[in-house]
Amino acid sequence: MDIIQTYGFMLIVTAAAVGFIMAWGIGANDVANAMGTSVGSKALTIKQAIIIAMIFEFAGAYLAGGEVTSTIRNGIIDSSYFTNTPELLVYGMISSLLAAGIWLAFASYLGWPVSTTHSIVGAIIGFAAIGVTSDSVHWDEVTKIVGSWIVTPAISGFIAYLIFQSAQKLIFDTDKPFENAKRYVPFYMAAAGFVMSLVTIKKGLSHVGMNINNSTGYLIAVAIAIVVAIAGRFVINKIKFDPQAGRATHFANVEKVFAVLMIVTACCMAFAHGSNDVANAIGPLAAVVSIVNNGGEISEKAQLVWWILPLGAVGIVAGLALFGHRVIATIGKGITHLTPSRGFAAEMAAATTVVIASGTGLPISTTQTLVGAVLGVGMARGIAALNLGVIRNIVISWVVTLPAGAGLSIIFFYMIKGIFAA
Repeated sequence: MDIIQTYGFMLIVTAAAVGFIMAWGIGANDVANAMGTSVGSKALTIKQAIIIAMIFEFAGAYLAGGEVTSTIRNGIIDSSYFTNTPELLVYGMISSLLAAGIWLAFASYLGWPVSTTHSIVGAIIGFAAIGVTSDSVHWDEVTKIVGSWIVTPAISGFIAYLIFQSAQKLIFDTDKPFENAKRYVPFYMAAAGFVMSLVTIKKGLSHVGMNINNSTGYLIAVAIAIVVAIAGRFVINKIKFDPQAGRATHFANVEKVFAVLMIVTACCMAFAHGSNDVANAIGPLAAVVSIVNNGGEISEKAQLVWWILPLGAVGIVAGLALFGHRVIATIGKGITHLTPSRGFAAEMAAATTVVIASGTGLPISTTQTLVGAVLGVGMARGIAALNLGVIRNIVISWVVTLPAGAGLSIIFFYMIKGIFAA
């Protein structure tokens, strides 16, 4: 307790610095969740994608990042074990942020799309299990996370496969692809409007305190879907084309329609991601600030100090601006060849999986969700369409993320403990 009173300001400054590093890592790695498919399908250039992502990620993190956040991310450890030694929880949160931030920077440099949530969770598990006691870890939560490595990509991959195959059957494999696109694309637009509305409501607006109940949320989503479908039909009917043109020209026109649709879905995903995943950086930071300001008292929820959200938002933007292109290249080009229609199928599948997870409580990683969706699109064209070497590296990076975060966190925990206890 004396340590917190003596070094309180220094601990907060240190936590803020490593919190920024963690937010930087989130921006560098997770921005590909929203923009990778748009760049890979050439709907956006990488420069355009980064500018758009910066705007919507910042807006999501700053405007909808939450006024109150859980001090222990994902309920992964039991805070009661730290009641008499709150300084250990402070050391642990700082070491976890630093460990996860460094791992994300390393993975981003190599172009590996790893889970930022699993990075911080692995780091928290590491310091708690080894630095305090293994009893403080809720191991059943860890089991759920490991299970999500298989379940999440499988669900999103299956949905992406169905969406892609439906577009092939209804539009691309027909004699009049553009005519059929005018007929069926508004339905895809309605589905996109519906799912993206739910993503924003469930993962974005809830953080602002706008806790819309399920029935109201679904009604709002249906209304938006209808408006989007009507607007989409109007816009598509305005597109002029030459009926005598070849099928390649018709395909190009159809892909342009999907490209516009995919940019809209990417913006929604970026906003939802910024609002949700900034908590991976500011949650542990808020815990440190709360414990220090309350003289060592640990609470389950921490009120955010005014400067925490901007710090997280700026960190995310800085990371994606400087390092984001590496993971975008892996998602967009490394796994399989993407076109706007294929990219839309993957983006829609990822968003749908997020909605399903929000409703069922399934612990998911948005990164693994999107990778699974891109795999599903690739599988629809056969195993030869996939780059198995890239996929192998991605899977290895997923498996390594938890132990890597845990190992680094343990090292930093003992270093920080030694510095302040000396």
